[in-house]
Amino acid sequence: MEIPPEIAERIEKLDKKYTNSGQDLGSYLDGLLHQRYLTYWDYIHLDTLLSLQIPRTFFPDEEIFIMYHQITELYFKLIIHEQKQVIDDKDQTAEFFTQRIHRINNYYKALTSSFEIMINGMEREQFLNYRMSLLPASGFQSAQYRMIELYSTPLENLVHYSVRDQFSANNTLDALYENIYWKKGATDSKTGEKTLTLKQFEYRYTPRFMRIAEEVKISTIYHRYLALPIKVKQDKNVISALKSLDLNANVNWPLMHMGSAYRYLRRENKTVESTGGTNWRTYLPPSFQKVIFFPEIWSENEKSEWGKEWVDHILNTEKKQ
Repeated sequence: MEIPPEIAERIEKLDKKYTNSGQDLGSYLDGLLHQRYLTYWDYIHLDTLLSLQIPRTFFPDEEIFIMYHQITELYFKLIIHEQKQVIDDKDQTAEFFTQRIHRINNYYKALTSSFEIMINGMEREQFLNYRMSLLPASGFQSAQYRMIELYSTPLENLVHYSVRDQFSANNTLDALYENIYWKKGATDSKTGEKTLTLKQFEYRYTPRFMRIAEEVKISTIYHRYLALPIKVKQDKNVISALKSLDLNANVNWPLMHMGSAYRYLRRENKTVESTGGTNWRTYLPPSFQKVIFFPEIWSENEKSEWGKEWVDHILNTEKKQ
């Protein structure tokens, strides 16, 4: 059978490709000949994916709870995937930078809009029962969420707001990390004792967090923005994209958690503790943390009012009830 010219041309290109890399085209063709056809379910490991939901109780809504958090972690992985591209990019063009930031914002928008599942997609009584079987596990222990923060901005911007003015880039990474804002959310304010949730989390992930902090201490998304040409840094589209990212990550997403916490953990003017013993009322509100990835692009007034309007609304609603 005569080989069509376009096929012969491709074979010639393949032969050149493998010859240049010291490989034998014939061996690869044999492998292609014997290889099974790829299927959708094999490609995405569907059977494995669908087997990863293992409830610890018999409450049906627990499976919703598990799957939603697994989906959330996959979105976090997508965000980190985009962050690494920005950090590793050598050219640093405005187009590439802005495009990746837009992608990250789209992931956050999907996450935020989907949180309705957590707020109204489960029966409250079921949640309050099966949650007791999850102790001391907590969403607080999402390592990928912390990695997103580390890739986004220098550690000094993540130091707890109450002592942030005492730290700068001149401090050691160890000192900065020890005062990172989220640790106070799982520490008893009276005794200073860390919860088991925090102790487990630190033991499991601190070495990895410190490696990341060391790797990106001068190359976070924040640093990549500062390294852009002045004209690009002042471009309204670039600034708008970064402001959206800051709001999505540090206001909108935490506030959705606040809404969920109030929905499930508040009862008759009293609040129920979270599964990990975290101080969610003081840990989640953006106005209490004032975590801002890109402080240079915000005015002093904007920073002082960070996330305040929504939290004021919640607190006023609480007083009326």
